[in-house]
Amino acid sequence: MKKLVPVLLLLLTLCLSEATAQNNRRHDTNYNGWFMYYGTHKLTDKWGLHTEFQLRRYHVVSDPQQVMPRVALVYNLSDRASLAAGYAYVHTYPYGDNPSADDFPEHRTYQQLQLKDQQGIFALQHRFRLEQRWIKFAGAEDYTYLNRVRYQFRTNIPLAGPTLEDKEFYLGLYDEVFVNFGPNVTNNIFDQNRAYAALGYRFHKDAMLEVGYMHQHVAQRNGVWFENNHTLQVGLTYNLDFRKQTTAAQ
Repeated sequence: MKKLVPVLLLLLTLCLSEATAQNNRRHDTNYNGWFMYYGTHKLTDKWGLHTEFQLRRYHVVSDPQQVMPRVALVYNLSDRASLAAGYAYVHTYPYGDNPSADDFPEHRTYQQLQLKDQQGIFALQHRFRLEQRWIKFAGAEDYTYLNRVRYQFRTNIPLAGPTLEDKEFYLGLYDEVFVNFGPNVTNNIFDQNRAYAALGYRFHKDAMLEVGYMHQHVAQRNGVWFENNHTLQVGLTYNLDFRKQTTAAQ
């Protein structure tokens, strides 16, 4: 029995510490709007160019939250698998109940593996992304280097039949988790989670529009503040095929 006392005291201490940490946490609820363009353009049968621009607003539309252009070179391993390597610039503005002292920039490189599958009416997608981030936090003289890994699981479900065809609506769902690792990680390994549901419309195979809702749960670096962001998302996908132009020119 005496041997169990230190163990019980340790467990009690851990429980009290966790309870204290929970009590110290503060939550910030925000209402945002993200307006996005995506395009993955075919250069050859194997190679493509991904372009993206996201305008993220605080109070849905009235105030700035973030601006992010992104570009990547894509290599198609098959119809169901692709690799990508790219760059993104992110500019973040003060927002919420615990805003940064000023706006600040981030330079980001990333590598990605994307897998697709079809199971009945469900079009499935797995996206694995590794990011290297250089962030100049507000008030800092130098950039801080951070690593982050992301995994997204997504499905599109046709609403008019067993497969999604042109001029039809679909339901889009995804969840994506972000985890920090490596040097300069402070209080949280967990970075954020995004859960999303949207109504989409396919104009044709290279043009789609989605309007949906995303709940974003973010752990700030100080380990105290946690964001619950309710976000309207409007996304337009428009892909180009430059192979056709090359063939026509010949």
